[in-house]
Parts: sequence; C-alpha cells; structure tokens
Amino acid sequence: METEILIVLAIMGFTIIMLVSEIVRIDVTAIITLLLLSWTGVLTSSEALSGFSSNAVVAMIAVMILGEGIARTGVMSRFSKWLLKRIGTRKNPVLGAITLSVGALSGVMQNIGAVAIFLPSIMDIARRIKVSVSALIMPVGFAAIIGGTLTMVGSGHLILTNDLLISAGLEPYGLFAVTPVGIALLAAALVFFLFLGKYFLPQGKTDGKEELTEQEKLINAFNLKKDISYYRIPEKSTIIDKTIEDSGIWNNYGINIIAISHNNSVNYAPWRETRFEKGQVLALYGDKEKVQQYADDYGLTPAAGHSIFEGLDDPLESGFVEVIIPPRSELIGQSIRQYALRKRYAVEPVMLFSKGEKVEGDFSDHEIKPGDTFIVYGTWDNIRNLDRTDPFVVATPFIANSKKPSKVWQAAGSFLLAIVLVLAGFSIPISFLTGALMMILTNVITIQEAYKAIEWKVVFLLVGLIPLGIAMQNSGAAAFLADNVMGIVQDSHLIILLFAVAILSTIFSLVMSNVGAVVVLAPLVVSIGILAGIDPRPLVLLAAVNAGNSFVLPTHQVNALMMTAGGYKTKDYIRAGGGITVVFLVVSVLFFYYAFF
Repeated sequence: METEILIVLAIMGFTIIMLVSEIVRIDVTAIITLLLLSWTGVLTSSEALSGFSSNAVVAMIAVMILGEGIARTGVMSRFSKWLLKRIGTRKNPVLGAITLSVGALSGVMQNIGAVAIFLPSIMDIARRIKVSVSALIMPVGFAAIIGGTLTMVGSGHLILTNDLLISAGLEPYGLFAVTPVGIALLAAALVFFLFLGKYFLPQGKTDGKEELTEQEKLINAFNLKKDISYYRIPEKSTIIDKTIEDSGIWNNYGINIIAISHNNSVNYAPWRETRFEKGQVLALYGDKEKVQQYADDYGLTPAAGHSIFEGLDDPLESGFVEVIIPPRSELIGQSIRQYALRKRYAVEPVMLFSKGEKVEGDFSDHEIKPGDTFIVYGTWDNIRNLDRTDPFVVATPFIANSKKPSKVWQAAGSFLLAIVLVLAGFSIPISFLTGALMMILTNVITIQEAYKAIEWKVVFLLVGLIPLGIAMQNSGAAAFLADNVMGIVQDSHLIILLFAVAILSTIFSLVMSNVGAVVVLAPLVVSIGILAGIDPRPLVLLAAVNAGNSFVLPTHQVNALMMTAGGYKTKDYIRAGGGITVVFLVVSVLFFYYAFF
C-alpha cells in the first residue's frame, strides 16, 4: 500500500471518529481534517482550500438565503395552516404528508432546494401541533435525499451515471428508469418513519413533559383565558352607533375587545371612542359567560372562524406580554385614557397589578405608578413597537419576525427563477445565487438579513470535508478500497455481489461526494459485471442509487442544512440514519435482484 493512501485512510478514520464522538464541534473537526490533508502534503494548499469555492458550498449559502426570504413572506406559515386544516394535527398524518411532498418534489429538483422550500413550514407546523421539531425535520430531510432517486435527473450522481455508461459503450437509461425503485425506497422510508420512528428518531423531551413556552408560562401564572370569541353585529343590534366605552364592555362586563373588523380590514385594540357599525365582527376576550351575556344583551350573532382575523388567536403571530412601568416613565401620573395606549400602539390591556394588588373592573382612569404591571394582548409586530419605546419595559420574552406578505410574489419569482435557470442548463450554485440576489434586489430581505441567514457551522463543515473526498480520489485510496472489495466478491453469489456494490457505494458517499463515489465505482463495477457474466448496466445503476444512501453522518449537504435547525448531534444521525441505511440497502438490493437480473 502506498504511503499516501495509508495517510488518507488514517485521516478518514480520524475524521469519522471525531465526528461520531464530537469531542470538538463537527465544524472544527472538518477544519482539522482540511489542515491535516495540507500538513501531510496529500493536498496542495489550493486543493485543501477548494471547498471554499465548491459548488456545494456556494449552493448551500444561496439556499439558506432563499429559504430565509421565503420564510419572511409568511407564505409557508399559511401553507402550514392550510395543511393542518385538511389532515388534522396528529403527528403521523402530518409527517406522512410532508415527507411525501418533499420526496416527490426532490424527484424533479435538487433535494437541497426542496428542503429549503419546506423547512420554514416544517418548523411552523411543529410549533402548531406541539411536537418536537427534531422528530419532523430529520425524516423530511431523509425523504428529500431519497426523493432524488425518483428520476434520472433528481440528483447529480444519477445525471452523471448515463454519461459514464455511454463512456463505457453501454446504453443509457431513460428518465424514469429509476422511478420504480425510487418509489419503493420512499414508501419503505415512510413506513419506517411511521412505525419505527419513535425508536430511532430524536423525539425531543423523553419524560413526557414538554417545556412550557414563555406564552404558556404567562397564561398559567395569571390564569389568563386562551380563547377569543367572534361575534357579528347584525342589522337590528342595539349596539350600533354606540362607542366601545358606552357599551359598558369594561365596566359592566369585565371583558375586552381585541379587534374589530372594518371594511374588510382589522382594527386592533380599537380606541374607546370607536363606534360600532352594522356588519362588523368583534373579537372578544374574557370569561365565556360574560362574553355570552354581552352578546345576548346586544343581539350579536356568532361568527366563529372569521377569516379576517387570521392569526389573531395564533400564538405564532399574537399573544400576551407582561409590561412594567419603570420609575422614570412618562406614563407615571397619567392614566391609560390620557395616554391613549390603544390608539398609539394597538394593544389591548386586559389586566393591571398596582402595588402587588390586582385592580378590578375598568382601570382606564387608574393613575399609573412606578412598578405598575399591565398584561396586554396584541400582535407581535405591535408589541415589538411597544417594546421599542422608553415608557414601557416588556418583561415577557417574545419573537416577532417581521412578515412581508406583500413580497410573496417576489420571493416565489426569485425561487422559480433559480429553478428555471437550473433546468436551462446553468449550474446549481449560479442559479440559486441568482435567485438569492433577486430576493435582495426586490427587497424581500436586506443584505444584512441575508448574511444573518447563513449558518456558518454548516458551511465550514462542508468546506472541511470536501477536500477529504478529493484526497480519496486523487491519492487512489478510493480505487484501492473498491478494487480490493470487488476482488473478494466477484466470484460470489449474485446477491452477495449486489450487496457489496451497494455497501461500498454507501460508505464512499459518507466521506466523499455522491458524484465522486459514482465516478470511482462505475468503471470497477462495469469490469466486475463483465467478468461475472451479468449485465453491468443495472449494476452501475445500483451503485449510483446507493451513492445517495447518505444518512449515517451529517456529511450530505441536506443533513448538514437540517442539523442546526433540528438541534441534532452526530449520534442522532448514527442511530436514525443507521436504521434508514439498512432499509435503503435491503430494499434497493432486493428490488434490483428481482427486477433487473
């Protein structure tokens, strides 16, 4: 064995051990690997640093920016609501629907692009159905990788396979030649996720006690009501032309109006002098019996699920916060009425504590003192505006991601442009980077937001591991391993030979690019097939399919992208990826054995 091959294999073994043990962060391990390849003279400086200019890294950066832009428009949040309305909030149906959607999409576009589209929605759905996001993200990422086997253009290594067959003087495959095995693999993966996922996939909290959100803690601490009731003002209602204050809503009923619809728009925390009109829909908060009494007294009719208030009772878009009046606040000595809190900030005060005591009834004219605490309800955008002012200290942590629904078409157009450019023959990184630039130029996101969207841990993971694949090829280490393995099994039973090809291709895909694995294995597999007296074409296709069997380590770009979002460790990929790897190997080999030979 040549010294260079031995060095490369030693570095590969060291890298795998470090990735598995996570003695240091995986991106630090990747950088160490990069430097080792240069220090030992296996790669030149330019080769060792080639990851910084690699197609995969540039494409990854562009995809992160595109995904952030799509998330900013809120379109995937609306998709989440639409999906949950149709399939419910049970985990398995949700997981099945998203998995099939992402897998199918990956068959006609790059899997990293399919994941970028759905990642914001997956995280949104996990919050809505109160399931750990780690239980959803990994199977969806795996489905995206598997979906690349649905067509011969679903992934780069399958596209390359036909070129390698032609170079070997063999007939290429048609577009859908791999589709049956791709469907079988996706179906098998889905069955695995649904029935065995709880044993293999990370499930977040394991003690059955999910950590409460800040919103849930606040609701429990102050015994706040979670529901908002919706009522319409009919033509003959006695509330018409009355002001909110005249209706006695605070003084007589002790409830609050969170919002009023007006001419197909929403007026949040309406001013006390706002007059009621026919056809308006009221969003009422408070004790159910008191709300019902208010509705009965004024002849209001139920208007459950009114679409104009979409998001008003959505904890991702609105909620309660605790607001404290600091000692030097300009509010001190004034009342809510005098300061016009509702009119200025469109938030509704629902509770007041002064000197540690709860102030009952209508507290509109209560003289505000230092340390007074209000509980207010509003959209997160309005609460963020409140938080930016000096008179208040918002004590409840909250997240307010500014949505730009008006930019939906610009964001969608930018992503579609990237896909069209790929289909037109431009490289993936150039196409996706063009789409990312269009999002910036059309003000979907700012350049500062684009920089913040980049997960540098993922970038450096790929930057450090790409040179290892180059070293495996250039040093001959990959060919050495493949040649020795194939020499052992070439006279074995066909099923053993198929498993050897599939396993070797799987191993190579973990430490080098999928394309590199196919480039190394294809010529060897063709030779083995000819020597064994079998058709080498399906043998090469089997190797190409299993070059996508990259689940055990977070080295595939999809796994790398999903790692931070799901909060995964390498051991999570070993456990879950190990299970799906076995399923992938068994299904692919048996399918090829019975369908192609």
